[in-house]
Amino acid sequence: MHILAGLYKGRGLLSPPAGSDTRPVTGLVKKSLFGMIGPLLPEATVLDLYCGTGTLGLEALSQGAAKCYFAERDRRVLERLRENIQALGVADRCVVWGGDVAHGLAGWLDPLDLRAEVVFVDPPFEAARQWDWAEVEGNIFGPLTRHLSGNGVVALRLPGRVEAPERIGGLAIRKSRDYGDMSVVLLAAEEKRT
Repeated sequence: MHILAGLYKGRGLLSPPAGSDTRPVTGLVKKSLFGMIGPLLPEATVLDLYCGTGTLGLEALSQGAAKCYFAERDRRVLERLRENIQALGVADRCVVWGGDVAHGLAGWLDPLDLRAEVVFVDPPFEAARQWDWAEVEGNIFGPLTRHLSGNGVVALRLPGRVEAPERIGGLAIRKSRDYGDMSVVLLAAEEKRT
């Protein structure tokens, strides 16, 4: 795993520890995703939810984002994330939340006065296959909508054969791309849908 572009291009990142259910995004998918969201990154506030060892959020910082908030539940993976943050020297631009995203997100976000331009939502595939979309709307997408900038996007990675609703939590699908056994869906505020 390494940074693809920007200030830290080529720098290596620690992978998740053996036995974790974290699946780092492939270089091809990451390159495609950042091609779609690149214009939003300069000076952006980014949220990297279910972040694993931080490959998406750290790539965003390398490509011009000002700050990234990371959220991960697995303590062993969080340790690797913190090591990656330290290795790149970006600790002053990072906030790390440890805990379950679905149960903690509103509590983490609501006290903050922030508007995110880019949000990565990359849940474990086994969890995503069992998502109750109404519950996820209340716990994840509702809080995100309250803290998304007017032109912001949510990039949701899902396993194959799991389809996101056309509209969820005030967001609507703007783009969807399939990559083998996974898809990436870009959502934005409904009134921004083209």
